[in-house]
Amino acid sequence: MPVVKKLAGKQGGERVSVLSAGDISFVVTCTILVFLMTPGLALFYGGMVRKRNVLSIMMQSYAAIGLVTVIWVLFGYSLAFGPDHGHLIGSFDWVGLKGVGLAPNSDYAPTIPHLLFFLFQLMFAIITPAVISGATAERLRFPAFILFVILWSTFVYIPLAHWVWGVGGWLKNLGVMDFAGGTVVEMASGVSGLVAAMVVGKRLKLGYEGNIPHHMPNVLLGGGLLWFGWFGFNAGGAMGANGVAVLALVTTQIAGAAGMIGWGLVEWLHRRQITVFGAVSGMISALVAITPAAGFVSTGSSLLIGFIAGGVCYLAITFLKVKLGYDDALDVFGIHGIGGTWGTIATGIFADMSLNPQGKNGLMNGGGFEPVLIQLLAVFATYVFAGVMTFLVLKGIAMITPLRANDDEQVNGLDLTQHSENAYPDFELNETF
Repeated sequence: MPVVKKLAGKQGGERVSVLSAGDISFVVTCTILVFLMTPGLALFYGGMVRKRNVLSIMMQSYAAIGLVTVIWVLFGYSLAFGPDHGHLIGSFDWVGLKGVGLAPNSDYAPTIPHLLFFLFQLMFAIITPAVISGATAERLRFPAFILFVILWSTFVYIPLAHWVWGVGGWLKNLGVMDFAGGTVVEMASGVSGLVAAMVVGKRLKLGYEGNIPHHMPNVLLGGGLLWFGWFGFNAGGAMGANGVAVLALVTTQIAGAAGMIGWGLVEWLHRRQITVFGAVSGMISALVAITPAAGFVSTGSSLLIGFIAGGVCYLAITFLKVKLGYDDALDVFGIHGIGGTWGTIATGIFADMSLNPQGKNGLMNGGGFEPVLIQLLAVFATYVFAGVMTFLVLKGIAMITPLRANDDEQVNGLDLTQHSENAYPDFELNETF
């Protein structure tokens, strides 16, 4: 039975909000799925690095869980989703979760407890800096990473979340469509990863020793957990067990599958082989791309978005990375930055109001060029804001503690030098990779 709560209206009246057991169960499930993505990311990244750096990169994902949770409780959620100030940031009204309880908040999710909405959004805030860690893998010192998570979450993620999702945010007011985080999570992490890779610098002896994944089974397991969790990541954006949630579930599956095929086809045309690592990368690329579009586009559009994402991200990693000469260790920009950019633009092209009235018709459905231009503005704003602020954050951290592990630390591995532990204590430490 639904539970009815009467809430005070903004003008002193009353409005009725109904807690739905079905919606609560659905969003609880989605929240758990999104949480699982961060340990899944730890496995994914852990398999991709050399074995002397496994624990260090996995620990960065787990550190994000702890640090961001505390930030989100103390002030992060309030500043991201609290009452608007100047269309740029929230307020301190909900600091320490004051006023965030079991009654729903009708501005965001009128059929689930406000606390559940808080928790669901927390999972997005956690995984975003964890994704960035892949760009500086194998050389970013752990103390610097801790400061980075704190400062980046505060000065980059929180404002972006308010701009795009917060009531009163300037991009939200313009009509930007971002169903589950193409700007806030994907592009922000991709661009920030690129800047971080450039500021921190290349890994020691890059180009003279192998940089292939040391444990492909963990890459596959982590990638599978990410795909599994992505159903909650995207479908949960509907904030209830409804038709839009079903649409997001289906488009997520279709896009991920199409991305594997798109990447594999381009890889075969380029190299005459299809790698296991490429298949997983193509799937992740497409899931990134469908994230902003999942609840706005048709199943046919999701097939095209995913297929193109796989091919475009392969080309970006294969050629753009070499051309620019940056060491994005685990291809955060090539997958999350490029994939998120394509998906955000594609939302403006393929969105269909008949599927989700909260969106608008895209270019291909009679909406003209305006939706595309608005999406392009979101891309530009995210690139500039995330890029500049990440640069400033890193330069500030460098004034407090070194960013980059020295040569001896990189040779011995960050597992031993940062954590005094070894992922494989029964194996010889003198390794090829």
